[in-house]
Amino acid sequence: MKIGFVGLGTMGLPMASNLARADFEVTGFDLSQDAREALAAAGGKAAASASEAAVDAAFVVTMLPTAGHIEQALFGKGGVSEAIGPDAIVVNMSTILPEETDRIANSLSERGIAMIDAPVGRSAIEAARGALLILASGPPNVLKAAQPLFDVMGNQTIDCGALGNGSRVKVINNFMGVSLNALTAEALTLAEASGLDIRLALEVMRGTIAGIGHMRVTYPNKVLKGDLAAGFPVDLAHKDLGLALQLAARTNAPIFMGSAAAQAYSIARAGGRGRQDYTAIYPVLRELAGLPEEIPYDASQDEEYNPFK
Repeated sequence: MKIGFVGLGTMGLPMASNLARADFEVTGFDLSQDAREALAAAGGKAAASASEAAVDAAFVVTMLPTAGHIEQALFGKGGVSEAIGPDAIVVNMSTILPEETDRIANSLSERGIAMIDAPVGRSAIEAARGALLILASGPPNVLKAAQPLFDVMGNQTIDCGALGNGSRVKVINNFMGVSLNALTAEALTLAEASGLDIRLALEVMRGTIAGIGHMRVTYPNKVLKGDLAAGFPVDLAHKDLGLALQLAARTNAPIFMGSAAAQAYSIARAGGRGRQDYTAIYPVLRELAGLPEEIPYDASQDEEYNPFK
């Protein structure tokens, strides 16, 4: 199977290289000559343009920084649309906004070309190992056709449904991961500034929700089940966060994320939720967003997960 691959950067190069090593016939294009040569060394072929990469390709994969780069690669001079066949499928694996995904998909559809929206989770380390999480969205028959590619580039593919849902969940996933990175930096800075060994802080937080995460434990077991009986009440969370803010002030540790979080708990308390579980800030934020009161979540499908056994 012939694969065109446009964008051989930090993520794209290992992804394209893995496809080439798996006996796909990969022709790749990137503005960087070094990147094109690296793909050739991995068993692929270097193209002089995006259109050349698309010649006779069953799939054309794009892995580029922005929607503007993708549109230029697809529709600009020397772009994919000049050479792509009528039965070929474009697989965008870049992270862009959902409305940008829709715009690109509509432009391709006008040319009779199908598209898959399949951004990836995890990092360049997993890309090199062929262990990416692929968030695929699009028509089921088209996703099925692309699965052999996904099986080489990743070790888990999640069917996200309608085209554009992959972009939506990727943006939200990155929002959480990038924000948690800043919060993690704040916590370790506060630990060191207050005189603690960083290894001690890591050991403690790896054994609590701080390191294990709310998505696996707290939310499925409390607010998503409709249970706001206090396991850890909003009032106590607000108090403890206040202690951390005082400690930070005394040690000159900047904790911007923590300061913002304190406002959410203050709003929950002001709304009479002080004695509810601290996950009650979720319905508070949902109300501010204008969402319906009932959370659309079926807790019966959850598998029990208790890391503290």
